[in-house]
Amino acid sequence: MILTKCLLLVWLSLLTLCAGRTLHSHPGKGAKQPIQTSRPYNIAHRGSNGEIPEETAASYLRAIEEGTDFIETDILATKDGKLICFHDVGLDLTTNIASIKEFTDRKRTYNVQGFNITGFFTFDFTLQELKTLRTKQRYAFRDQQYNGKYPIITFDEFLTIAREAPRVVGIYPEIKNPVLMNQHVKWPGGKRFEDKVVETLKKYGYGGAYLSKKWLNKPLFIQSFAPSSLVYISNLTDSPKVLLIDDVTMPTQDTNQTYAEITSDAYFRYIKKYVVGIGPWKDTIVPIKNNYMQAPTDLVKRAHAHKLQVHPYTYRNENSYLHFNFSQDPYKEYEYWINEIKVDGLFTDFTGSLHSYQEWTSPLPGRSNSPRQLLSQIASLVSPYDKKA
Repeated sequence: MILTKCLLLVWLSLLTLCAGRTLHSHPGKGAKQPIQTSRPYNIAHRGSNGEIPEETAASYLRAIEEGTDFIETDILATKDGKLICFHDVGLDLTTNIASIKEFTDRKRTYNVQGFNITGFFTFDFTLQELKTLRTKQRYAFRDQQYNGKYPIITFDEFLTIAREAPRVVGIYPEIKNPVLMNQHVKWPGGKRFEDKVVETLKKYGYGGAYLSKKWLNKPLFIQSFAPSSLVYISNLTDSPKVLLIDDVTMPTQDTNQTYAEITSDAYFRYIKKYVVGIGPWKDTIVPIKNNYMQAPTDLVKRAHAHKLQVHPYTYRNENSYLHFNFSQDPYKEYEYWINEIKVDGLFTDFTGSLHSYQEWTSPLPGRSNSPRQLLSQIASLVSPYDKKA
């Protein structure tokens, strides 16, 4: 009986160790631990932005610490043609721009994908001006303690964070609002926004077809809601691309097709020549009614039939985002999407939660064991006498 109690204490210690925040140690000067490819990708949506303001260096560093496979970012351009990591074309929601008196005369109204939007826009400011701003948390129900601490970062800074990580960490940049960027920002030689994104990626050594040796060394998916941008850059890079899918009733910003049209089998047959997967809003895969999930559509099965990966967005821990089916338990949501819907990657605001779930249910070789495996190991240590007791 004493042995049983001691083993129980050992087991609890192991569980505590597995639940710790620091999931990866620095490998020193040796080869970096490779990216995993044996289970759905953990994609840090704008970094670990459930904890720290989105698309900041701190948010990406937290996501890397918590075990992400890819850090995701949105790429926009400044007035002087510099590439920055920022989600909205407007600066109002996630920066302190409204409190900066010298910028009050920069407020403008533009048509953005069919809607007139009034505010402060990235392409009306130089990079030097934007660097004076500080970011803030998008949602009031999330931790506000980091507001005002972190600046906007450039795409170059983002790439440096990934390259200097203690293990191989992939990147997942989005060519954001390319139609609007090309309307308002001009580059020498008639170059396009897409050209500048690909040029920057190549400068840091990114390229290579999916799962090639070059790709495994510097993993990359390039994403966009604009199919024409993905087709265009196919002539510039062989890096894998992902077509993002919005609400099926919405039109694309560049081809004026609805997303219902571009998720048809006919369109999949066309676009799979240019992309390796799709990134749908998860409610287009499983419709919602009164906050309950309905029967899933056949979108994932059809995409897989066309050899396309499926990386849905966005998974969030908060009750307001967890449908009633999951009893406010994000692990139940991950269980459903990974094992029932069988997605190939998940965009999450809470990288640590997804990583913990995957390590407990399907740990990678050399990583922490699942509770079931730990119990099995403990049972093998118990003596026959102790079992009888």
